[in-house]
Amino acid sequence: MKTALMIAIIVLASSAGDVFITKGMKQVGEISTLRLGLLGSIAKRVFANRYFLAGLLMMAVGFFALLAVVSWADMSLVIPATSLSFVASTIGAKLYLKEKINIIRWAGILLVCIGVALLSLPE
Repeated sequence: MKTALMIAIIVLASSAGDVFITKGMKQVGEISTLRLGLLGSIAKRVFANRYFLAGLLMMAVGFFALLAVVSWADMSLVIPATSLSFVASTIGAKLYLKEKINIIRWAGILLVCIGVALLSLPE
């Protein structure tokens, strides 16, 4: 039960982090230069963006939860189970970022869910 709860925290925090960072970077705009002066001003805009910072915080929560759970659970269960973050991220992209998700991507999400279900079967 403890492991399942931690995996849920990892999945939700990592997915929220991905969604928030994406929203923040879309607000910052395209990065299409390698000039140091311009990159510095872009970096200032990135680190001043509240969505980017929220995403960074959520990803840190997910990372530290991952460190905790692999200290007691089998990595062969934890790492594949965290692939559910692909499912949660896609749902977040659809609902929060208003992205259009095609049928092929939904089929891939279904395959991820089937794979995680197979992994979670008792030995």
